[in-house]
Amino acid sequence: MHANTYVNFNGQCAEALRFYEKTMGGKIEMLTTFAQSPMAAQMPEAMKDKVVHARIRLGDTIVMASDAPPERYGKPQGMMLSLTVDSPADAERIFAALSDGGNVTMSLQQTFFAHRFGMVTDRYGIPWMVNCEKAG
Repeated sequence: MHANTYVNFNGQCAEALRFYEKTMGGKIEMLTTFAQSPMAAQMPEAMKDKVVHARIRLGDTIVMASDAPPERYGKPQGMMLSLTVDSPADAERIFAALSDGGNVTMSLQQTFFAHRFGMVTDRYGIPWMVNCEKAG
């Protein structure tokens, strides 16, 4: 058994996943729009180019995502995506990219438990923790 994170976006899913793919070295494994789905005829025109389901691989993790219809979208709260990286340099590079146009809630810094740790909500409204752990 394993659990996957499913992230809803406010109409920016494809753009966000391309950004994560570039920034984090991820791989979009699937991306389907409402127009490409069996539900195309029932969807309002404004939703047809939005993402009904997508999947991106970030390292060993799969994150699934879609665009929520405007009446069903809610800003993420009570959760964060936690990204563990291999080096302080990776943490700094990725944190800087996520911070661009986003909101830093804890600057990236050395802590008692990590070489680097910081928290940021990216330009797409997704909250992240970036962590480069100390060994053992």
